[in-house]
Amino acid sequence: MRVTPGARVRRRVTARRPPAATRPRRDRGSVLLLVPAALLVVLVLASIAVDMALVHLRHRQAHDLAAAAANDAAGAAADPAALRAGAHRPDPARAEAVAHQVVAASQLADDVVGAPVVRVRGDQVEVEIRVEADYVFAGVVPGAPDGTTVTARASATLRPGPGG
Repeated sequence: MRVTPGARVRRRVTARRPPAATRPRRDRGSVLLLVPAALLVVLVLASIAVDMALVHLRHRQAHDLAAAAANDAAGAAADPAALRAGAHRPDPARAEAVAHQVVAASQLADDVVGAPVVRVRGDQVEVEIRVEADYVFAGVVPGAPDGTTVTARASATLRPGPGG
């Protein structure tokens, strides 16, 4: 490199790590202990997140089933004698039978805990369903439960259509 007289020369200053021989001996290899521990923590948190996502999914499926059963029960259980008289109220026995049929025909039928609870109040039908939600990763931990039970409730109201 040629330098003209009177010109200033700039030098680049870079920070360098001290050589391994001058670093304290206790700092060497500490990353080897931290990486597996951090990886274990990440895996445990991911497994908890997956299990909770599955429980949330099962709760949504149970709510969809309860809503379908309530809608079908309210519509199919309309009391014909009451309709002729101008009243819109579902027959409780028919509402319960229709709700049981809807639940039995669903994909969740094997996971439903007990029978669905059907309540008829005036022109409203309410269906409550309990469904078993299994954990995927928690079952690996000794003493941890294999799953939980989620409860979903939905209601439907029997109302006259635009012409009635």
